[in-house]
Amino acid sequence: MDDKRKYRLTDHAREEAERRSIPLDVLDSVMNTPDQIVVAHSGRKVYQSRMEIDSKLYLIRVIVEEADPLVVITVYRTSNIKKYWSDES
Repeated sequence: MDDKRKYRLTDHAREEAERRSIPLDVLDSVMNTPDQIVVAHSGRKVYQSRMEIDSKLYLIRVIVEEADPLVVITVYRTSNIKKYWSDES
């Protein structure tokens, strides 16, 4: 299978990526090669990576539900990297 995508986007995640100006190729990059994966509430995980968008450094956070394939619940970016970055990963 050529498609490297091993996850599916919910309609909500797709809409939020568009609304928050996060290109789907950026989301795809985080999902395929995250800088970190941290545990979130409700048994979900957060795939996150630091990325530069429009000449500014952001933390792209992708909220994921464990399934086969993984389900992307939502995505957002934040400039408050220290708040979410785990030094334990």
